[in-house]
Amino acid sequence: MSKDKSIPSLIQLTRPDTELATFAAGCFWSVELVYQRKEGVIQTQVGYTGGSDNGQVSYEEVCSGATGHAEAVRLEFDPKVVSYESLLAAFWDKHDPTQGNRQGNDIGSQYRSAVFYHNEKQRELAEASKAEKQKHYDQPITTEIKPAGNFYPAEVYHQQYLENRTGQCASKGCCDNIRCYG
Repeated sequence: MSKDKSIPSLIQLTRPDTELATFAAGCFWSVELVYQRKEGVIQTQVGYTGGSDNGQVSYEEVCSGATGHAEAVRLEFDPKVVSYESLLAAFWDKHDPTQGNRQGNDIGSQYRSAVFYHNEKQRELAEASKAEKQKHYDQPITTEIKPAGNFYPAEVYHQQYLENRTGQCASKGCCDNIRCYG
């Protein structure tokens, strides 16, 4: 399969009663699959955020560390179906928030842990959940909590990668182990 390096359009809200959320927790492929499986998540998009705002960037540029961006997942969700607290719980469960600029074997600032909030309520909930989660770790949690800024969609071949490239289940409620070798 060839790598489609074109850039998709930035996802937008499809309904007035939905919200956006953005999370960075290591390699975006597996983080995206976690949220694809969540009831109430309408759409997901992987991309880059949290760094310099010099316009669209490529995967290679982000991996160089020069942009300051993190690999992240932007998603639209229906808060009547899934709460932001539930999305935060999935975020904390997906990764080790004490590892700093890495997750497992993926090393670099692009793999850092971050919550990019879209409103004041999300900020408050993220801060409270981080404080609660810290009680369960001896090491300090390094997760950044910052306002959502510009989000640059990743190349098409990165979108829904584990579903499309490895055939992993993205069905709502699926509990299969996520295998990510990226």
